[in-house]
Amino acid sequence: MASTSDRNTRDSDSNDDAVTGSAFGVLQAGGSWQITRLDDAALTSLDDAARQVRSLRTEGASFGLVDVDHEFFVILRPGPSGMRLMLSDATASLDYDLAADVLDELNVDLPDEDLEDADPWGEGDMAILEDVGLPPGVLEIIVSETDLYADEQLQSLAERMGFGEELERHLPDS
Repeated sequence: MASTSDRNTRDSDSNDDAVTGSAFGVLQAGGSWQITRLDDAALTSLDDAARQVRSLRTEGASFGLVDVDHEFFVILRPGPSGMRLMLSDATASLDYDLAADVLDELNVDLPDEDLEDADPWGEGDMAILEDVGLPPGVLEIIVSETDLYADEQLQSLAERMGFGEELERHLPDS
């Protein structure tokens, strides 16, 4: 597992190895979607992301979307049997603690082969958002669109679910 100090960053000229990205809580209340920003701690800590998502209060559906360095995303959804998870790129666990923690929580062991050159693949519950309008097959297609950055994949997901404009208003530089 890579430490914070030796993680790769998207900008190779950057001297700051801090993880960047966006984390959102998504709530469905009264037939409409609402987006709230989560603290940046959700970008590096699965426990913190899960705590923040659990704290969302609504009578409808709620889940979290975490985009880390535009490299991968995580969907978190609290449920009666625990936190449901989906990771867009299992190979991200080589460089990011959050991705490694998701795989640990899912009890997924990576293959012994060299993952540095492996194509990205998703792991976890592809039916995580099925009951709120995103069939597992559509989520699998979004995850397989590896030519898109994670924020673009999440925007595609949001548009298909009907909260694309709301998410776009909360993205940095929007």
